[in-house]
Amino acid sequence: MNFYLTCPNPELTIGVRRHSDMDTLTIFLQDGIGGLYIKIPQDVNIEEKGEWVEIPPISGALVINIGDMLQIWSNGRYKSAEHMVRTTSTKSRVSIPIFTSPQPTQKIAPLPQVVEKDEAARCKEFLFSDYMNNFFGNAHHSK
Repeated sequence: MNFYLTCPNPELTIGVRRHSDMDTLTIFLQDGIGGLYIKIPQDVNIEEKGEWVEIPPISGALVINIGDMLQIWSNGRYKSAEHMVRTTSTKSRVSIPIFTSPQPTQKIAPLPQVVEKDEAARCKEFLFSDYMNNFFGNAHHSK
């Protein structure tokens, strides 16, 4: 659970720094206040590529972020979203994301069916606990 206090200069606050989620999917309910930003990857063919874009809040809508584990299982077909959260100058808010993650002892690697089609795995197998240790040891150092 995260609490974001109102700030007259939200661009000067940290909120939650840039990161991608380590899980499979992250689901949270939007509140209409805003503050979620996503980085548009360089390989996306739109004008804002490489820039941070605010996700317009839609009260009552669900936001579903793809996490790093789904990116790995899909061998990169689905990309985890690099994002950050800022405070706003209008209202304080609470964010309660729900994370879906593998067990710490789960071995993680691209799915064999996907690798067969791609002809090569983009990463080696590892334990989810090792990934968690690295993730929390280098928190908010981007994707």
